[in-house]
Amino acid sequence: MLTDLAAAVGPANVLTGPDMARHARDWMGRYEGQPVAVVRPGSTEEIAACVKIAAQHGVPVVPISGNTGLVGGTMTKGGLLLSLERMNRIRDVKRDAKLVIAEAGVVLTRLHEAAEKEGLYFPLWFGARGSAMLGGVLSTNAGGSNVLRYGSTRGLCLGLEVVLPDGRILDLMSELHKDNSGYDLKDLFIGAEGTLGIITAAVMKLVPAPKAHATATVAARSLPDALILLNRMQEATGGKVEAFEFMPRTYSERLREARPDLGLPFDHIPEVTLLIEAATTVPSEAAPDQNGDIPLVLTLETILAEMMEAGLVTDAILARSEQQRRAMWARREAAAEIGVGLHPEVDTDVCLPLDRVDTFLTRAIQRVETLDPGARTITVAHLGDGNLHFTAYPTRDEGQLKDRVLEAIEDVVAELGGSFSAEHGVGLSKLPSMRRRKDPVALDVMRMLKRALDPQNLMNPGKVIP
Repeated sequence: MLTDLAAAVGPANVLTGPDMARHARDWMGRYEGQPVAVVRPGSTEEIAACVKIAAQHGVPVVPISGNTGLVGGTMTKGGLLLSLERMNRIRDVKRDAKLVIAEAGVVLTRLHEAAEKEGLYFPLWFGARGSAMLGGVLSTNAGGSNVLRYGSTRGLCLGLEVVLPDGRILDLMSELHKDNSGYDLKDLFIGAEGTLGIITAAVMKLVPAPKAHATATVAARSLPDALILLNRMQEATGGKVEAFEFMPRTYSERLREARPDLGLPFDHIPEVTLLIEAATTVPSEAAPDQNGDIPLVLTLETILAEMMEAGLVTDAILARSEQQRRAMWARREAAAEIGVGLHPEVDTDVCLPLDRVDTFLTRAIQRVETLDPGARTITVAHLGDGNLHFTAYPTRDEGQLKDRVLEAIEDVVAELGGSFSAEHGVGLSKLPSMRRRKDPVALDVMRMLKRALDPQNLMNPGKVIP
């Protein structure tokens, strides 16, 4: 097989032995794979050829992009890792149509830069944007901080190019916003984590670049009060709130431990710290007035003042410069770093209806403490869309204890009508949760689709579907 792969993509693009190290191990160090090789095709046709070669030898194919995943989605023992890193061309940016056509190996930061050159914005934004690649974020239906206004990756995608398990190339590269000609096949592959085919390119939406931001760090009395702030700002701006992030006391305390260089916004640590950001493309809302004030910022300032007078907000700092805005975001985007070094851990990525987030936190913390007195919890959340990264740190590194803690958290999620998986994918780590929590009929349908498209079970086998 390796000889055939070398003929298809060139010997320099078939890696074995120590050369595979950076691909075989996930960035968190949780999974150490043993691939038979890493192949780095440079075109859709080369990907198709590699898939056909692997199928002829009965070898599983596992796609890998930026390797920033958190759920073991690229781990393999004996499979062929197919890296998309050379599939890194931006094929076109269409300014008037507000879309970009790019290959799966394009790093998100490059999409941001390409859009910015045309006065546009690619509104998929999260901490790993400097390494995460388009194919990976599509395969996991990644979210991030701007889902509140623009939706997750699925909502930003118009078209896909996919190599199927039999090596055929499926051209779904539509630039249409409406197309009712049968099943919307692209949605099968978004979020499928490479189990149904390999995404090689996509048509993604762009939006006008903001002319001004209004950003503030806020100390609120409670989570229900925080939602009042969100709703008032949405009403006042016509839905222009882009991010609404929640950092409770546990997060701020750990931030002070792990990243003292970033500082804390207030002299005290509030129970509820929020990062709210709105953006506008309307010139009248973005141009400074005669006093040098930006109208959108004044709107946020007015709402915060009203809520402080009512006792719902206890403190607030508005960003008066881009430097201050970046400092606020740096505290939020340090989330991945502040968890490093704390063990053992039970990390979750859950989503709740907005009005049940406070109830979830109260119940989940109580149940963790009941199971394991002395356990620590740290939460950070995209509060605007109900997505919480709730992590428990048990007092003992015992598999049974960690399983009980995880199931207790999942119980609360289920009681409140939530989901155990919001934006990180399923991969390997959430297979037990899928088995416990996913509707059995839904699992049957997923298995039917998997068998129909991949009868040999060679596309990232053992992931997503228990």
